[in-house]
Amino acid sequence: MAFDGASAVSARPESFAIKGALLPMTLLELRSSDFADIDSELRRKVEASPDFFMGSPIVLSVEALEGLEAALLSGLLTLCRELDFRLVGLKGGDDIAVTFCAQHALAHFPAGKVRGKKGDHQTPEPAVTAGDAPEAAATAERKVAGLTKTVNTPIRSGQQIFSEGDLIVLAPVSAGAELLAVGNIHVYGPMRGRALAGVQGDESARIFCMSQEAELVSIAGHFMIDENLRESCWKVAAQIHFDGDQLQVESITGLFS
Repeated sequence: MAFDGASAVSARPESFAIKGALLPMTLLELRSSDFADIDSELRRKVEASPDFFMGSPIVLSVEALEGLEAALLSGLLTLCRELDFRLVGLKGGDDIAVTFCAQHALAHFPAGKVRGKKGDHQTPEPAVTAGDAPEAAATAERKVAGLTKTVNTPIRSGQQIFSEGDLIVLAPVSAGAELLAVGNIHVYGPMRGRALAGVQGDESARIFCMSQEAELVSIAGHFMIDENLRESCWKVAAQIHFDGDQLQVESITGLFS
């Protein structure tokens, strides 16, 4: 009996699949090339919020730095390892950054916003007329509703919850936990940890919570950390949204009185 090796191989299930993905990462944007300042400030941040970077892949953005030197990058890499950061790569920088990444098995991300690549012969979507608008809006709402994820149990430190639509949490969210949603995030309880809405670029997404105590919030990549969040609407019912050029944190306590 002849054995057809080619047929056997082709009939066997594939052992892997290659797919594009948008994965959540923390971007640490450097605004100074003074290593001593970076070292001391970052250590203070970790000491104040030890769960802030826990378990999160991190990218160092060096695109705002001028005169980048390999010695600074070496120091930063050592610092990240000492602080137990999961450094994925560098964003921006010149040839020095590219070479450094290649030498240390790190990824290099080009400066600027990276968008999904579109085909050269993409079929345009039909325009929505005034008469079609209500039906189109209803279809979009049904799609989001179908993807909405509801969580009824507390979100513990180290847990990551992702929703392809809106995310509704009917329990407390602990420090060190992470919420991610393509749409809006609703937390009916204390919201600690990190909350990232509109993770695929929807700047109209919002975050709502009954007690705003987050370590970090983000709308479509525009973020704010706890040092700024504590200045207003701390431990009160609040909503977070993106307004033109920055995040806005507003109390909604009056809605429940």
